[in-house]
Amino acid sequence: MTWMRRHLLDLQSLSAEELTLILDTARGFRAVGERNIKKVPALRGKTVVNLFVEPSTRTRISFELAALRLSADVINFTAEASSLKKGETLKDTVRNLEALNAEFIILRHGASGAPQFLSQFARAHVINAGDGAHEHPTQGLLDAFTIRERMGRIEGLKVTILGDILYSRVARSNIWALVTLGARVTLCGPSTLVPKVFEQLHPSIRVTWDLEDALRDADVVNLLRIQHERQRMSAFPSIGEYASLFGLTPPRAARLRPDALIMHPGPINRGVEIASEVADGHQSVILEQVTNGLAVRMAVLFLLNGGRQSDLGTTP
Repeated sequence: MTWMRRHLLDLQSLSAEELTLILDTARGFRAVGERNIKKVPALRGKTVVNLFVEPSTRTRISFELAALRLSADVINFTAEASSLKKGETLKDTVRNLEALNAEFIILRHGASGAPQFLSQFARAHVINAGDGAHEHPTQGLLDAFTIRERMGRIEGLKVTILGDILYSRVARSNIWALVTLGARVTLCGPSTLVPKVFEQLHPSIRVTWDLEDALRDADVVNLLRIQHERQRMSAFPSIGEYASLFGLTPPRAARLRPDALIMHPGPINRGVEIASEVADGHQSVILEQVTNGLAVRMAVLFLLNGGRQSDLGTTP
């Protein structure tokens, strides 16, 4: 299969074949990352702009390193040090960047739909690096990649996503990737953050507010932090109460299947959604997710640039 899309805006619209192509390509780039010389010339002469209007550490650094590994020129752009602070519109900012021959715009923005808006007029390839509470496509892809690499498959697996589902763009991208690839997804957390309406998204999704039920027979548990910055009011009485009712403590983790994976997109709030002993334990693949994120983002840039998976075998 050949990649045909100009942008990566979400995972909801991607087919199982498109998702699989990205994951398969990422496997090739993970192998590149294990070589002594980790750089390839796939984007030589291209300019990649990290346009982050919202704060980020992991995603921005990962995209920057992915572009550099592909031999691209990289411009890191933050709203605090730009004309956006002076009232310039996002559209004018992007047009000015394109006037400097930017071929890729990687956008993180607090407004849901901002990447879709840019894609309507941008000549550059637009990659959604997280927009409001909508989606975070590359996080969903790297989580799916980590699961598939560790478990050998996604189809038929039982994946529990635990935490703030209502305000989480990571949750939405994970949901769409996982159900499209055949997993069964359980959503769990406080009822104020995990409304039953999520079950209407897909027949493979179920909602429970019972943590013991959510953890029972789970092949994967993906923990999410509380998105305080997006909540208009407190969704539960206190952090202490959340940790006592929904935190993955060592006793709760001990009741998981021995081969179950424990995941977290970061940043981790130790002692809240996950205990330190669990985050650093043998079932945790949290740091592996970070490593896999680099391969996934290289794959996305490569495919959007017209690269083919078959080219990886001949990349010097």
